[in-house]
Amino acid sequence: QVQLVESGGGLVETGGSLSLSCLYSGDRFFGSTGMGWFRQAPGKEREFVAALSYTGHITDYADSVKGRFTISRDNDKNTVKLRMNNLSPEDSAVYYCASARTGRLVRGQGEYEYWGQGTQVTVSS
Repeated sequence: QVQLVESGGGLVETGGSLSLSCLYSGDRFFGSTGMGWFRQAPGKEREFVAALSYTGHITDYADSVKGRFTISRDNDKNTVKLRMNNLSPEDSAVYYCASARTGRLVRGQGEYEYWGQGTQVTVSS
């Protein structure tokens, strides 16, 4: 079993920044697990935001966040972060951290086995 706990969400103005963190715990080695961030806005499907491989050397982003968001991981601290800059109201959503079934970078939600409870990000206009 794996537990994921997100933190760092909140209310920010347009153009502002937030940094989300996800703490991983459980009986599967974090350093061999691909990780990702997803988000779900009210009335919309959950969508891919960013992901990285088990080393953190390979990353991928949704087109809508490319150049503004940065995903990173600290394998010594079992954490993955999402730094979000230049936020807009369209970024408002519940953000979820997820751990993959593999160490590779994957984008599909079906490739992820464990999910956190989510953290709310609200960007005011």
